[in-house]
Amino acid sequence: MRHARRGKKIGGSASHKEIILRNLAREILKHEKVKTTKTKALEVRSLVEEVITLGKRGDLHARRQVLSIINDKEVVHKVFSEIPPRYENRQGGYTRILKTGLRLGDAAPMVLIELV
Repeated sequence: MRHARRGKKIGGSASHKEIILRNLAREILKHEKVKTTKTKALEVRSLVEEVITLGKRGDLHARRQVLSIINDKEVVHKVFSEIPPRYENRQGGYTRILKTGLRLGDAAPMVLIELV
C-alpha cells in the first residue's frame, strides 16, 4: 500500500527514485536542458527550483546543502556563481517544461525541461 507517499512512482524503490531525480537535476543544472519523460520532469522540477533558491542564498550552509543533493563540485560552483545573477529578480519558476511528443518504443509522453 502507498498510504501517505508523495509523488509518482519512478524506478523500483524510494531510494532508486531519489537517485534518478538527483542525477536528472544535476544534468539539468549542468546542460540547462534535458529531454525526459513527463512524469520525471514534473517530479524533478521542485528539486531543481529548491537548488536554485539555495544558490541564490549563497551562504556556506546553502552550499553544503546543495552539495549533499548534487554531488558534483563543478555543477555546485555553477549553481552559486553563474545561475543566481540570471534569477535575482525572479521569486520562483526557474524551469520550463515543453511537450515534444511521444517516445517511439512505448509511447511515453516526452518533454524538454529547461532553465528559463
